[in-house]
Amino acid sequence: MPQPEPAPRGRGRRPTGEVRADVLHAAGAMVLSEGIAQLTFERVSKASGVSKTTLYKMWPSPGVLALDAYFHAVADTLAFDDDGDIRSDLLRQLHSFARLMRTPGGRALLEFIGASQSDPALARSFRELYSGGRRALAYERLAKAQSRGEIRPDVDVRVLVDQLWGAIYHRLLVPDEPVTDEFVEALVTNLFTGIST
Repeated sequence: MPQPEPAPRGRGRRPTGEVRADVLHAAGAMVLSEGIAQLTFERVSKASGVSKTTLYKMWPSPGVLALDAYFHAVADTLAFDDDGDIRSDLLRQLHSFARLMRTPGGRALLEFIGASQSDPALARSFRELYSGGRRALAYERLAKAQSRGEIRPDVDVRVLVDQLWGAIYHRLLVPDEPVTDEFVEALVTNLFTGIST
């Protein structure tokens, strides 16, 4: 797949934010189309027009850069909107997440999870750049719904996050069953209707 063209360089030193944005854009495109195995500082340098020395200064490893780029590339897709109805918001967010997981971007996320098991720096960055932020968004949205009376006050919303997203991760990591739209609908239905007779 063709790589993004390097950003044109002007005279003088470019602002750090602009450099960072160019790098994240180039690396994010690679991660979403190819996964993380082939991502190197050399390839990102060529695609972004940013020197390898600068990349080493800004990110401790290609894995951490790949994770940072992935988070920025999927942030809008995985946004947790609030339209005042927690059930529809959950369905929209979980469907977006499930659709992403059925793409090369989803496979990249699984690669991050696998690689972080033996790479402490990547594991720390995964918590800081991805999973911690994703959890915080979900906690905040569910807590808001709870304060509005959409969720019982005795429910631990942190456990709800693990029940919903954890079920999807389970199907991704132990691929006995696919992550389908029907599965997402059933997760939310079971949550809101309960399973006791």
